[in-house]
Amino acid sequence: MIESGAKADLSFPVHAWSQAGGSREAFFADLLVRRTVVSVYMKGGTPGCDRQVESLTGFAAELEQAGFGLIAVSRDGATAQARQGEKKKLPFTLVSDPGDRFARATDSLVEKSMYGRKFTGPARAAYVFEADGRVLAVVAKVDTADHAAQLRSLIAGLPARKGKASA
Repeated sequence: MIESGAKADLSFPVHAWSQAGGSREAFFADLLVRRTVVSVYMKGGTPGCDRQVESLTGFAAELEQAGFGLIAVSRDGATAQARQGEKKKLPFTLVSDPGDRFARATDSLVEKSMYGRKFTGPARAAYVFEADGRVLAVVAKVDTADHAAQLRSLIAGLPARKGKASA
């Protein structure tokens, strides 16, 4: 898994959805317009992933106030992501990544097991990026029920942005 201080190559195309912009194609790197939290889950509509998204939803305004963007990445297709975002009125960007390009860029493809079946998929992890793609911090294992608390603690430990006074 990518470590703090490393720079990820995020120059791959994705399908993104947001309340403000609707559905669109973009390069992942272009979605990082400021410090941004990227939270990865497998698939919407499953209990753990839905808990993770709910935790993010409750934390989104606090992140915005602190000057951070928020992106949630899953294997869901673009249509499913848009449907989920609109239905739940999600206040952050959803990125469809059925090809696991983000996981490859962050070296976070892992072996998983479900109902005795083994497969490779993205780690349920979260990352804080600078706008230039440099990793500031990593949550290697997301606590789906209390993801917001994990992120709050992680962000509190980050150095102040250059040129900005610390809070």
